[in-house]
Amino acid sequence: MLEAEYQPDFNKRGGLVPAVVQDAFSGEVLMLAWVNESAWNHTRDTGNATFWSTSRNELWEKGATSGDWLKIVEIRVDCDDDTILFRVTPIGFGACHTKNQAGQTRKSCFFRQVNSDGSILNLDP
Repeated sequence: MLEAEYQPDFNKRGGLVPAVVQDAFSGEVLMLAWVNESAWNHTRDTGNATFWSTSRNELWEKGATSGDWLKIVEIRVDCDDDTILFRVTPIGFGACHTKNQAGQTRKSCFFRQVNSDGSILNLDP
């Protein structure tokens, strides 16, 4: 059982830990993002998956601008306290910030498959 004041080890990677985001119902991995202490606290306070945007250097509450929220169902941490698993219920169209050719938000950021010959197959064109 986790202590009430549990914090992942943010010291190992300069203040960031990777967060794997998984659909709690289907088990599908939706995305990977980075979490710092502020994003961790915001996630815990709001119940919405929140990350640290390494490209914009700011907090990024998934859904705040897109409407595609990731509601926390469960949070798990790994044995070294340096990786987070957010088990979520997606609210909206998808988790990825990219869109397919039909202009729809992709459900998962992992929509490309690398074949044995090195070619890429787009599973959500």
